[in-house]
Amino acid sequence: MSHTAKNLTLGGRELIAFRIGDQEFCVNIMAVREIRGWTPATAMPQSPSYVMGVINLRGAVMPIVDLSARLGMRPTDATARHVIIVAQVRRKVVGLLVEAVSDILTVTEDNIQPTPEVSSDLVRQFARGILAIDKRMICLIELEALFPETESEAA
Repeated sequence: MSHTAKNLTLGGRELIAFRIGDQEFCVNIMAVREIRGWTPATAMPQSPSYVMGVINLRGAVMPIVDLSARLGMRPTDATARHVIIVAQVRRKVVGLLVEAVSDILTVTEDNIQPTPEVSSDLVRQFARGILAIDKRMICLIELEALFPETESEAA
C-alpha cells in the first residue's frame, strides 16, 4: 500500500503548501501533477486578467494562471525564482504561478478550521478552511471553486 493510500485510509490527506507574498496556501496534493520552474507564457487575447498566457508542456498547450491575481491580491511580476504548480482541475490541466512551494502536509479534518466570517466573499468562495500549524496560518484552497466550469472552458 502506498504512503498516500495509507494516510487516506486513516482519515488523513496530503496537501502541498506554497507561498504567495507573505501568505501561505495549500491544495490537495492529488490535484498536483508536477512542479516546474517559471517559463514565460505567451499572452492570449481576450483572456481573464489573471491568465498570464499559455506555455507548451510536452506538446500540450497549458494556461498559466497568476494565482496571486486570481485570489484578488497584487499581480505577480514573475522571475526565475517563481514556480508553476501543474494541477488537474476537473478535466483541464492548469499551471498555477506561485512564489515557492514550502511544504507537504499530512492533515486530518480535525486540523482544518472553518474560514472566518470576517473573510471577504471572494475568499469564502474558494477557501475550504484554515490550517493552524506550528504558528503558521495556511489557507486551504478548493481548486474547483477557483475555476468554475465555464471559466475553465474559457481558459
